[in-house]
Amino acid sequence: MVVAGEVLQSGSSQELHVLAVDDSYVDRKVIEKLLKISSCQVTAVESGARALQFLGLDGEKGSVGFNGLKVNLIMTDYSMPGMTGYELLKKIKRSAAFREIPVVIMSSENILTRIDSCLEEGAEEFLVKPVKLSDIKRLMEDCVTRGETEEQEGRRVHKRKLEDDNLNSSSSSPLSSSPSTTASFGCDISIPELLSSPPHPSKRAKLHDGD
Repeated sequence: MVVAGEVLQSGSSQELHVLAVDDSYVDRKVIEKLLKISSCQVTAVESGARALQFLGLDGEKGSVGFNGLKVNLIMTDYSMPGMTGYELLKKIKRSAAFREIPVVIMSSENILTRIDSCLEEGAEEFLVKPVKLSDIKRLMEDCVTRGETEEQEGRRVHKRKLEDDNLNSSSSSPLSSSPSTTASFGCDISIPELLSSPPHPSKRAKLHDGD
């Protein structure tokens, strides 16, 4: 089963899948070419609305959706009509299913307040156009590293869960914690022996007298 936002492991035969969002046809083709040179699979869309539709976050039943594809990285232009890259970023980071996907903002304007706003909202990075091939390669390395880290953490969590389950199973099994009733009853009689012993004569006598 494909999990939304899952990061591919290092050395996988599959490609990293990048969702690229830009209203400029030229810029969209440039970023698409750079990503393909870096051996990435690319889905390029022209607006924030189309990106949300692809992710299934537009609330429409007829959304394109993942169609079996993972998304490892989202790269979006900042200045777009209808929905800015900043607004798209906020919607993605507020989604439980996609908030862990790294989002990179691109812009031709190097405006400090804009950069700070995007980083504070959870953007992985802010790139000033034109985006270079070295930028793409670095981002891909970061994606692979992130995937390896998440895989290792997942293994540690799974191992801890197994250890906890084994501990709980051992502590809850009957008679496992007290092989002898010495502490409870003040004598060296095991529970099976106690249960199999006949009633004390005095108890029988009391029962007989009461009949």
